[in-house]
Amino acid sequence: MIYLLTFLAAFAGSAAFKLKYDSIHGKYKARWSEEVGSKLTDLPYGDGEANRFDLYLPADSGKENYGLVVYLHPGGFTTGDKSGDTEMCQWLCSRGYVSASINYTLFSKEHPDANIYTQSVEIREAMPFVVKAAQEKGYRIDQMAIGGGSAGGCLALLYAYRDADTSPVPVRMVFEAVGPSSFYPEDWVSYGLDQDTDKAREGAAGLFGTMAGKKITPDMFGTEEYDEAIRDISALLWVDSDTVPTVMAYGKYDKVQPYLASVRLDKALTDAGVAHEYIVCEHSGHGLQNDNVQYGRYMSSVEEYLKRYLPIR
Repeated sequence: MIYLLTFLAAFAGSAAFKLKYDSIHGKYKARWSEEVGSKLTDLPYGDGEANRFDLYLPADSGKENYGLVVYLHPGGFTTGDKSGDTEMCQWLCSRGYVSASINYTLFSKEHPDANIYTQSVEIREAMPFVVKAAQEKGYRIDQMAIGGGSAGGCLALLYAYRDADTSPVPVRMVFEAVGPSSFYPEDWVSYGLDQDTDKAREGAAGLFGTMAGKKITPDMFGTEEYDEAIRDISALLWVDSDTVPTVMAYGKYDKVQPYLASVRLDKALTDAGVAHEYIVCEHSGHGLQNDNVQYGRYMSSVEEYLKRYLPIR
């Protein structure tokens, strides 16, 4: 429980990371007006209170097909809201994409059974509703990309790597910053889960079991049984030669989610021959706060990959 509370406190406090302030001089902000696009708010995709999404539609409604870009909010799986994605979605819409931000049920006292897996399922179930809502407004979606930050980055990776085959339209790429991609205790050094002690192993089992919504015991670590237990929440374990192109950024001094897990992910993508950009912010933690140049490189890579893999036609 101590490990869980420490993680939740750290992660929840990390919600306002780099995308929340303008370190790159407004380059990725749109001057929003009716001439740029329109916004539909709180569209439903399920029966849950949080099952709502916002849709951003370009003012130019005359194209035969549109690309969709979904962006998922940060907040440590416990806080955050789609309204925090407004600037990102407005910028994407200004580029000619239909964009959307999606809420998901957060882990809380009211929803103690919510976890990374249930949240990822909600995102998967939301996608047909997003595509249908756009089509009903005259915007035919024929392909998409997905992105996110922190917790949203984790969920974006899971959709792009695990659920792409279920998507109502082809997924062409994913972009994310500081999203957890795997759950091996030896990587989670800032929480002491890498220590070879009974306390550390029990803490890791409790923390990762809560995240996965499954019973995990210390004796499972290092076994195929463990990989199978965490597979549904570990983007790393879904990487293969068919994985979509990826842009990702991580802070080398991240104390919230493990930097070492991103090293694993980079290696897996490289070994599988997947086109990707791995941007390391050498002086930053979870907020990517001390590397404006590298963060600018991340956003430039996002723009480049969108142009290459989800071109405006």
